[in-house]
Amino acid sequence: MGYPNGLVSQGKQPLFSFGVITDVQYADIPDGRSFLGVPRYYRNSIRVLQKAVQNWNNHQNLIFSINLGDIVDGYCPKDQSLDAVKKVVKEFDNFNGPVYHMIGNHCLYNLPRSKLLPLLSFPNVDCAYFDFSPIPEYRFVVLDGYDISAIGWPQDHPHTIEALNFLNEKNPNSDKNSPNGLMDLERRFLKFNGGVGKEQLKWLDKTLQDATNSNQKVIVCCHVPLDPGATSKEALLWNCDEVMDVIHRYDCVKVCLGGHDHKGGHSVDSCGVHHRVLEAALECPPGTDAFGYIDVYEDRLSLIGTDRMASCEMVFNR
Repeated sequence: MGYPNGLVSQGKQPLFSFGVITDVQYADIPDGRSFLGVPRYYRNSIRVLQKAVQNWNNHQNLIFSINLGDIVDGYCPKDQSLDAVKKVVKEFDNFNGPVYHMIGNHCLYNLPRSKLLPLLSFPNVDCAYFDFSPIPEYRFVVLDGYDISAIGWPQDHPHTIEALNFLNEKNPNSDKNSPNGLMDLERRFLKFNGGVGKEQLKWLDKTLQDATNSNQKVIVCCHVPLDPGATSKEALLWNCDEVMDVIHRYDCVKVCLGGHDHKGGHSVDSCGVHHRVLEAALECPPGTDAFGYIDVYEDRLSLIGTDRMASCEMVFNR
């Protein structure tokens, strides 16, 4: 059997399958452009999500879906933010199964974490990182890429203060979203990115140790990408090196999934971990789509993409 976007079935049933979408960034405003001039279709993005949910439900064998962040756009008028988030969440709720969300920068431009996490049904409304096991052989680890962040926390919160001090040290520009003068990987030190804090790093280490002891394969999910081979340097997690140092200690991690960089990308790092950054729903002109589902096997993941989301085979080599 053939799949869309050029994948060929391996002829073996997957252990399970799940839906994926990222960067819906809905807003009830006219179309616009990114700071790089790429068209953005704010009203159409919710139609892409509706199509995704319909597709996932028609598939019938998807046991959950993952939204990799940025549910509404930063340009959404602030007096509409709450209603816009609720509207998009309602569309996700039409999926016949659980939906796992993660927070992105655009989520935090609209609502504080204290309001956002309950709306997105996080397992713990005080914490935006968590893990779950859909079957005994696999574990998903969802990271909070805005744990240390200049957005989303109260201004006097220790995580905000730490983030602002970090940015002042790393980025000399008055506009902390400008990479002017920053070289190579330093270009990630921008306000719209964030970092994983020390407590979360300890939790990640402990979780991966537990997965290793349980003989589980792990898929790590984070809105902000972790590998420069899969994304532009301006879209990387501030301390991606620290996070990957922890991940590379364990052979259990096979794939890292991300959003944030709308054009998408795929790389295999020096330790054999696949990094797949997914294409954004926001940048789909009317009549086009960007979503997919992932078939999970013992030895690989197969992303079956729709339209602007490229299909991808991620064979484990570690």
